[in-house]
Amino acid sequence: MTEASATPAPGPAAGAEPAAPATMPGPASATGPDTTAAPAAGNGEVLLRAEHVLKYFPIRKGILLQREIARVHALTAGTVVFEGRDISRLTRRQLRPVRRDLQMVFQDPYASLNPRKRVGTVIADPLRIHKWGSRQQIKRRVGELLELVGLSPEHVNRYPHEFSGGQRQRIGVARALALHPRLIIADEPVSALDVSIRAQVINLLDDLQDELNLTYIFIAHDLGVVRHVSDRIAVMYLGKIVEISPAEELYQRPLHPYAEALLSAVPIPDPDLSEQRAQIVLEGDVPSPVAPPSGCRFHTRCRYATEICTTQEPELVEYGNEGHLAACHHPLNTARA
Repeated sequence: MTEASATPAPGPAAGAEPAAPATMPGPASATGPDTTAAPAAGNGEVLLRAEHVLKYFPIRKGILLQREIARVHALTAGTVVFEGRDISRLTRRQLRPVRRDLQMVFQDPYASLNPRKRVGTVIADPLRIHKWGSRQQIKRRVGELLELVGLSPEHVNRYPHEFSGGQRQRIGVARALALHPRLIIADEPVSALDVSIRAQVINLLDDLQDELNLTYIFIAHDLGVVRHVSDRIAVMYLGKIVEISPAEELYQRPLHPYAEALLSAVPIPDPDLSEQRAQIVLEGDVPSPVAPPSGCRFHTRCRYATEICTTQEPELVEYGNEGHLAACHHPLNTARA
């Protein structure tokens, strides 16, 4: 189960390796964990809860759990509860009012924008669909949103191809903010951007969170990026959550060997410290999500694996008093809990 708090703290971000594309047809599943995740930082009510989320579809480009949570795809099994309401089986018409409070920022800032529409129309579409106000009110709102994300209102008549990648992602953020959502799912929002632009978009999301009291589910592979935006982090491997932790706690005391390996790959700006750190290189290939290994899914690449890891799937167990959980038969750093 995955939860996002209604406080302004971001929701969990998953740092997991991409699933290898499969050439043969067959069903693939994206599942949520079967064990309750601790709430995000703060004492707010639970805003979104996903339990045993399962979706079967032919593998072409990977597994997208975030789209099941946002109900872009219909679920095969499991439940998604948003603001205390089960939205798992709602029709498109019934989902429409839910969309006002649950929005997405997509990974590719160009593919997610209609190249035939002007930017003003792209941002105004959610407002028109939900009958937000009059034409003049919508026009003013579009100008406000462009200014909010650091663009000029004069850009409303430009097309997406006239903007840089970072500017296009700002437009995607403006569209997601149009209806004052409570929860934004950010699907690797900076992975397609140049390194020089990533910090600008990350800082923008951070500022908007404070200003608009937003909750994020921020999905990324780069734990260096995740550290700057998340108060609570969930690490996934082959569609399963293997560790959940407060952000700083994860970086100081990783429990799962996969989290340990991910953290060892995060660049350190200090050359002396970087030389002292031993990078953990995982051996072998990522198993196919169509037929994951028995027992612990990570055991084929884990340097700590024993026989029990090959036969018995570990459950998420809490270590310490800060909601730090790991699914591992041989957790690390438990003496410091």
